[in-house]
Amino acid sequence: MTTERKATVERKTLETQVALILSLDGTGQADVRTGIGFLDHMLTLLAKHGFLDLTVRAQGDLDVDSHHTVEDVGIVLGDALARALGAKEGIHRYGNCFLPMDETLAQVCLDCSGRPFLVFDAQIPKARLGAFDAEMAEEFFRAVAVHAGLTLHIRILYGANVHHQIEAIFKAFARALAEAVAPDPRVHGVMSSKGAL
Repeated sequence: MTTERKATVERKTLETQVALILSLDGTGQADVRTGIGFLDHMLTLLAKHGFLDLTVRAQGDLDVDSHHTVEDVGIVLGDALARALGAKEGIHRYGNCFLPMDETLAQVCLDCSGRPFLVFDAQIPKARLGAFDAEMAEEFFRAVAVHAGLTLHIRILYGANVHHQIEAIFKAFARALAEAVAPDPRVHGVMSSKGAL
């Protein structure tokens, strides 16, 4: 794979402004400022565990709540993933990760299918982690799945601590994504009997 798999995406609405730079072939470097400390933490570890280079700048109506900012960062990340993957030639396509974090066990399975779908099987209690509403984890990954064209299944098999549950999901997603987008020398064209994704 000779072309750089990078994307730069900006999104401006009356509620948010988001600018994001993504490299799929990075070293885990992150420079993230969204105004939401917990989201910054999650995106930083997403880059680290997914071997991505990621720069994010977001400004949103945090005086309302975190919803618009979190969702729009997910939209922009999904768009960037889709652009960086391009025609998806030569990639493994599928990724799966079971990830333990203390008392929590998470699983993420994904397919760079071009058919967006999210299954979010995680009974995460309603809680606030700094300025981040825990229920926004599902909205974030829905936005990523729809805009990246991922079939994405997320499960918490068990767990108690809300921080651990959400962090385990982000780390498992990072590892599954790294597996799915990895170049595979056995794949000529796209990994599909149809010849297209």
